[in-house]
Amino acid sequence: MNYKRILIAVDDSSYSMKAARVGFEMAHKLKAEVGILYVISKMKEQANPDLGTTEHQQHNLLLAEAENAIRQYIDLYDGIDKVYRFTPEGLPEAEIIHVAKEWDADMIVMGTHGRSGLSRILTGSIAEYVIKHAEIPVLITTPRMK
Repeated sequence: MNYKRILIAVDDSSYSMKAARVGFEMAHKLKAEVGILYVISKMKEQANPDLGTTEHQQHNLLLAEAENAIRQYIDLYDGIDKVYRFTPEGLPEAEIIHVAKEWDADMIVMGTHGRSGLSRILTGSIAEYVIKHAEIPVLITTPRMK
């Protein structure tokens, strides 16, 4: 398969840093375009009266956080001619699948926290959902990868 568009799904975790590194390295070697996806979770977008923030203000803070994270990833892994930026709102697992289809990605690269047992059952696994529902290859980086 010829990989021309690699979608890298990130957040602000160290797990995403590894995924971004691997995704950009692959894109360099394959001369592929890169899309960076940071989903703004609707779960975090609630107003916080204790802090005096409205839902709109919270949304703007989350959007700024997403854009800052994407900019940092791009700055760290410079060298790709064009990097597409995606900051959709919603459930991360659904948005990763949606953006991959809409952008016509050939591969998804993302990190995983490597949770297992009760922790995974309680929190779910975005990576597991993406693997099961993606129609393209998914490369998962783990905490144990170097």
